[in-house]
Amino acid sequence: MSSEVISSGHSACAGCGEIIGERMVLEALGKDVIVCQATGCMEITTTPYPRTAFKVPWLHVTFENAASAASGIVEADRKLGRNTTVVAIGGDGGMMDIGVRALSGVMERGHDLMLVVTDNEAYMNTGIQRSSGTPKYAATTTTPAGSVVPGKREWKKSISRIAIAHGIPYVATASIGFPEDLVAKVKKAQGIKGPKLLHIYTPCPVGWGYDSSKTVYYAKKIVETGLWPLYEIENGKLTISQRPTFAPLEEYFTGQKRYKHIKPEHIKEVSERVKAGWKELEKQEKAGVDLMLLP
Repeated sequence: MSSEVISSGHSACAGCGEIIGERMVLEALGKDVIVCQATGCMEITTTPYPRTAFKVPWLHVTFENAASAASGIVEADRKLGRNTTVVAIGGDGGMMDIGVRALSGVMERGHDLMLVVTDNEAYMNTGIQRSSGTPKYAATTTTPAGSVVPGKREWKKSISRIAIAHGIPYVATASIGFPEDLVAKVKKAQGIKGPKLLHIYTPCPVGWGYDSSKTVYYAKKIVETGLWPLYEIENGKLTISQRPTFAPLEEYFTGQKRYKHIKPEHIKEVSERVKAGWKELEKQEKAGVDLMLLP
């Protein structure tokens, strides 16, 4: 991967999945791009004032308004007769929790921009607190695992399902462990008019507690176990990108300190949910239903 868009002069942690994902996205989009990015790990590691690691126009905005700021930029750009790719990037805070209102507004209004959710499954920048994107049973600093409470007690939010409920033309999931799939989806999204959302799995060695050399391993393993389905929804039609081998969930959980407390009954519960979820996904793909028409 070249350093045309993001230079090596950043301070992201060794093994950071988020910087890998962001580099892949921006390399795929090319240099005619404007980036709006919410506060988070990528902001503090790539743009400590007065320096920047980005070689394209890049705007730092708050957790609440990355999508809103991007919508203003794209409308001004089109008014000037240009067709610059405008992308809003955020994580658990900027897209899934604090910024979800702006995200929803942009999708409902139909702005021609790309929304990228880089998902490391917690608020890593501020101390590894839980978010709506944190999986059930994962331990964080605000959902510590003990003898009574086994980590987070709620299931992970599906931001892609929320997106398709807005009737936008393109929604896709991806993982940095499958770069060809990720890049292909970014390029496809770039050619579609209207709001597009990509939900990208980006492991975090610091927040999850694993050796930094294992980032790509976990990014692949979560897909192989079926925990992270790879699919795209274009104009309401679901297409599964890759079917899992349903590798044992233990292969994914083992080695992550956030799951060191997990018990066989927890794994069984997660496994049953994964199988039920895949059954429903395959049913929807086979039926070819327009997901945007579902009540």
